[in-house]
Amino acid sequence: MPTSLLTLDHDILTTGDNDPLLTQLLHAINHASEIEIAVSFIRQSGFELIKQALLDVLENKRHHHSLKLRILTSDYLGITEPVALRGLLALEGEDVQIKVFETDKQSFHMKSYLFVRTNDEGTVTEGSAFIGSNNISRPALTNAHEWTLRYDYKANSDSHTQQQFFNIRQKFNAIFEHPNAKTLSDEWIDAYIPRRQQPALKDITLAVTEEEITEYWPNLAQEEALTALNITRLNGYERGLVVMGTGMGKTFLAAFDAQQMKAKRVLFIAHREEILSQALSTFAKVHPDKSSGYYHGKAKEAEKDLLFASVQTISKETHLNQFAPDHFDYVVIDEFHHASASTYQNVLNYFEPTFLLGLTATPERTDQANILALCHNNLVFERNLVHGIDEKILVPFHYYGIWDDSVDYQAIPWRNGKFDPEALENQFATQKRAAHIFKHWQTHQQQRTLAFCMSKRHADYMADYFNTHFAQQNKKAIAVYSGSKVLRNEALTQLDNGDIDVIFSVDLFNEGTDLPSIDTVMMLRPTESNIVFLQQLGRGLRRHQDKTHLVVIDFIGNHNSFFSKQSWLGIDIKGANGGEPIDRPAPELGEGTYINIDPQAVDFWQRLARQLRTSAKEDFAHLTAYLGHRPSASEFYIANKEDRFAKVNKQHGSWCELVAEMSDDALLQEVVTEHRDFLFYAVQGTKLQKSFKAILLEAFISLDGFRTPPTIDALCQRSRKIIDGYPSIKQKDFTEKSSMAAIQDGSGNKWKKYWKDNPINAYLKAGTTQWFTQLDDKFQANFVVKEQHVVLLSQLVKELVDYQLVWYLMK
Repeated sequence: MPTSLLTLDHDILTTGDNDPLLTQLLHAINHASEIEIAVSFIRQSGFELIKQALLDVLENKRHHHSLKLRILTSDYLGITEPVALRGLLALEGEDVQIKVFETDKQSFHMKSYLFVRTNDEGTVTEGSAFIGSNNISRPALTNAHEWTLRYDYKANSDSHTQQQFFNIRQKFNAIFEHPNAKTLSDEWIDAYIPRRQQPALKDITLAVTEEEITEYWPNLAQEEALTALNITRLNGYERGLVVMGTGMGKTFLAAFDAQQMKAKRVLFIAHREEILSQALSTFAKVHPDKSSGYYHGKAKEAEKDLLFASVQTISKETHLNQFAPDHFDYVVIDEFHHASASTYQNVLNYFEPTFLLGLTATPERTDQANILALCHNNLVFERNLVHGIDEKILVPFHYYGIWDDSVDYQAIPWRNGKFDPEALENQFATQKRAAHIFKHWQTHQQQRTLAFCMSKRHADYMADYFNTHFAQQNKKAIAVYSGSKVLRNEALTQLDNGDIDVIFSVDLFNEGTDLPSIDTVMMLRPTESNIVFLQQLGRGLRRHQDKTHLVVIDFIGNHNSFFSKQSWLGIDIKGANGGEPIDRPAPELGEGTYINIDPQAVDFWQRLARQLRTSAKEDFAHLTAYLGHRPSASEFYIANKEDRFAKVNKQHGSWCELVAEMSDDALLQEVVTEHRDFLFYAVQGTKLQKSFKAILLEAFISLDGFRTPPTIDALCQRSRKIIDGYPSIKQKDFTEKSSMAAIQDGSGNKWKKYWKDNPINAYLKAGTTQWFTQLDDKFQANFVVKEQHVVLLSQLVKELVDYQLVWYLMK
């Protein structure tokens, strides 16, 4: 029988146990142009095993035509799980068809998997059919005794073989088009759940094992977080931030909390579709009774109960207007450290859910400063990597800081907080640097390595170099990135199986990918920020059998962008001896962690420490490198612990002027020049005896006040709504008799009078400068704002208001 490229070298019979069908299926999925599957039932445990491969081939751009995918399962005996059906329904593509065979009194025992490859004209060139006893469940695809025969076809096969193979496909098509085969939909699943007879499982104990009856429960850290979230809502908070280190279950926590809150509609927002896909899968496990869908560039499933949206799409005004502000009970912003971006601001300012949850793995207060302001300064719960290591949720790590003497980073242009990518790539793809990396990898590596590269060319170069030097070692390296020859799930499977030893990757594994078997991580590029560094480190911290610790091999260069590593690693540069390595256990980073740093890096850090932080500009540049983005006023204030920007004001006049000087954005510079006095005197420098002026400005901005002046009534109502979301402000500023009476007034009349008498009139009083005026019961700016300036000016005001509230609540 001819061998198909869709199959691995193997007998035509797969028997299970030590000869699982899963390996063959994954290989065939990754190399097929068309996939046709018919099985009597699909369990979530089995769907999880093939899901990533299906997602990869549906998304991968190396195919000249889209993948054709047809899957048929059944409701026979109610074994197919609703959560698996929700996952199948989320598979996207123009040529994706999912159906369910309604059996009624008729049995349905099919177990067939058909794969074909086609050329650019769509002609079938080869195919493989697997037909036997395997349904889609973990035991059936892995260790259960299941027999499956494989039937291969190639274009040059004899006529009988061709006829037999196409006959198999015709039989599949006939059952797929059967009247009982219904197109899968949320409505079908909703109807299936109540009629699915769980007691029937007792009659089919041979088909479903105990290990497959899967329920999802929070772990200890998630239980503590759920309690804290419940308490914060009882205390009146409408927003909250949860910090949980990579690998500790942030997404499951959000799904459990939405369940705890009995939310009917949930919106989950992230910046990458990969994160959305994994979040949908997680939420479907906890909420199998709810419909799930996407809202991004390719799909707009606005009617779903659980909606997973890309911030790039939903933040646009035309898409926001598809929903009422209170449409969702529960909103989750994942990777909340991105939330200071204008796209996230649009979402935060528009939606008014019962509760908004911000999620991040950001470990330090410096990074949290600005995002805390966006969550009303409400840090609900924190468990960082150190907690995860100490509580045995994550493995400890051994960190090796290697001096990168093969690259002169100071000679590479630095623009807007990043190295020039072309110049950096030219210095990275060299024999000298590859040899340096290979030498240290040989010294420190364990069994499975993931290396982070800066570009596709860099990844390919490193893989080629390693493979050249692996010739005598029976080892192998591959490069994996969007559009690479090897798909992501293929690479991870090969790494798990020991078929390859090193993956050189670009971006694919930074966030959201579960990589438990990785035991060595190499940082071969400067990370944009502390956050990205920790995300990459976290890829290898998940626990795995026989894995005692993670090895981190990090290459440190002669540029101040590397300086932030010493603060995160807890190293006192002043106390270190120049010219000596740092070599010690690091209990402050978690039990079992260890740090070894080359003496050249220590010496460079010491010299840098003496040079840096002498001016506000240098403080700004240092923090930009550390965070990976332009720092907000709140972040800068927290990081530098200055007396209300004393150094900034003295050297540059104001915060916004420093920001403008450090930017090449002509429009920003124009806005700051034109509105410098307002931004400084009316916002940054205004004295806060209470929080009221800051709250009033936030209300004005949220009502788009520069473009459409709000009425006094609207301004009072919005201010009250903002305060209701700030229990800490209520506790601090509403203790007097008159203020308590106003805030407790159900009619709103006392509140309106109180708010007009205080911040509104304070801004309307004639003084040296009257920044606002009242005209026909509208509160409006007493100066002209050009239309092209409105958005940027509003963003700057909001940034300064956030800073004022951070300062006020911390003082």
